[in-house]
Amino acid sequence: MELRQLEYFVAVAEERGFTRAAERVHISQSGVSAQIRQLERELGAELFDRSARAVTLTVAGKAALEHARQALAAARAVGQAVGEVTDLVRGSLRLGMVAGCTLTPLFDGLAAFHRAHPGVELTLLEDDSEHLTEAVRTGALDLALIGRPAPAPEGLDAHVVVSEPVVAAVPPGHPLLDVPAPALADLLAHPLVCMPRGTGLRAVLDRDCAAHGLTPRIALEAGAASALADLAARGLGVAVLSRSMAGSFPALTAVPVAGLTTPALLALVNRPSPPPALRALLAALRRSFRLGE
Repeated sequence: MELRQLEYFVAVAEERGFTRAAERVHISQSGVSAQIRQLERELGAELFDRSARAVTLTVAGKAALEHARQALAAARAVGQAVGEVTDLVRGSLRLGMVAGCTLTPLFDGLAAFHRAHPGVELTLLEDDSEHLTEAVRTGALDLALIGRPAPAPEGLDAHVVVSEPVVAAVPPGHPLLDVPAPALADLLAHPLVCMPRGTGLRAVLDRDCAAHGLTPRIALEAGAASALADLAARGLGVAVLSRSMAGSFPALTAVPVAGLTTPALLALVNRPSPPPALRALLAALRRSFRLGE
């Protein structure tokens, strides 16, 4: 008994005829008939009543049909399981991250995945969040770490790994330090140094300013937090950074601003129904970022 014989048997039973079954399985009608006859000889019973115009199942055929379907389903499951294992033995994943990213859990998660699945080749590139999101959406990237003011881009799955306030970062003696509980208008009285459009921090700033009918005065732009900190430390403008970014530069003081209410988010984004290798990578990253399953 062969799987193809069971496949032809199920096809004839469901199509109620040899001609339509042959079309379904893409072989000749005579080929289907011959395989069914051979199966019947092996089983010692006729599976179909061929006396009427429509082919119908005999009692033996009815008894065999569900078992045949289960056998075919089991065979497909075997193929799928082997395929998933093969995908985790060899293959490739294309990853992206926001420029200037220094998140240790990201790199720890990538290293853990590489140790567990050394046959899967990883490639990593930097870009701004808008370009990374579009690359994931089109399939040019499998996964990206992006910054954004809202967690889930349309049509993609998102896993937030960082959520924190946005603050102003200023050097000692800056006038903003003398303002009790500064509002957004107080911040915008000064020139700003911030990341360019297409980044998560810039999107947060622009969104909150628009919500208050205000327009920020951008003096300088840079794609790395360290560059913004250096510019701010030299008095060229107030740096707009996440709280943890600002805290990593001792020369600056982080100042909460009442109008900056949208949190800065970093999220891993991917298309729905990820393949096995990507699912394994996401699991490694979730463990590294200590996220709940």
